[in-house]
Amino acid sequence: MIPMKFPCRLDKFISHIAELPRSKTKAGIKRKYATVNGEVITSFDYSVNQDDDVRWQGEPLVFLGKRYYMLNKPAGYVCANKDDLHPTVFDLLDEPNMSDFHVAGRLDIDTTGLVIITNDGDWSHKITAPKHSKFKTYLVEIQDAIDDEAIAALEQGVQLHNEKELTRPAIVEKLASYSLRLSICEGKYHQVKRMLAAVGNKVVELHREKIADITLDENLASGEYRALTEAELKL
Repeated sequence: MIPMKFPCRLDKFISHIAELPRSKTKAGIKRKYATVNGEVITSFDYSVNQDDDVRWQGEPLVFLGKRYYMLNKPAGYVCANKDDLHPTVFDLLDEPNMSDFHVAGRLDIDTTGLVIITNDGDWSHKITAPKHSKFKTYLVEIQDAIDDEAIAALEQGVQLHNEKELTRPAIVEKLASYSLRLSICEGKYHQVKRMLAAVGNKVVELHREKIADITLDENLASGEYRALTEAELKL
């Protein structure tokens, strides 16, 4: 759905906020269900401003504006608004009017950790687009012990299957023989898994800790979420 912009048509505003089909919204407007600033409005294209008092059958409809949520994604959920086969990260959020939200920085179904969900496309582009060079940091558990040669290759850039150019240099911190912290500033398909495959290894578990300078809240259990703070939004 196209994000809400003001001034806005009355039928579009009500349909969006009340999560009603446009046909039912128009039928209700004809039946005088809608009021704006105390006045009954029967015109579909009546212009509504953000600070107007819009009511539907007496109940106030409030536009909540731009919102930003941090989610600790569990395995088994897909980063999509809808999916016919799997539960989505949106099933974990109990919030109104989520139809125009998106995931800023998707994760694979079996990858866990930090996901940001927002309806602010400009903001999410700034923290996820490769041209802005914002790093995403992962904890990686691998099948085989990693050696210094493989770490050096990841730090310099590796050749992925079916890619013309090397990956951008990664930041690698070896935590143990079978685990590392890996930071990358790209978002190629299955990139971390493909990077480890390129150095002869295999990812067993993958967990995202950080996007740009926003770190997953350690108090969020798997499947829990919270709104981003003002400080986090400015990072």
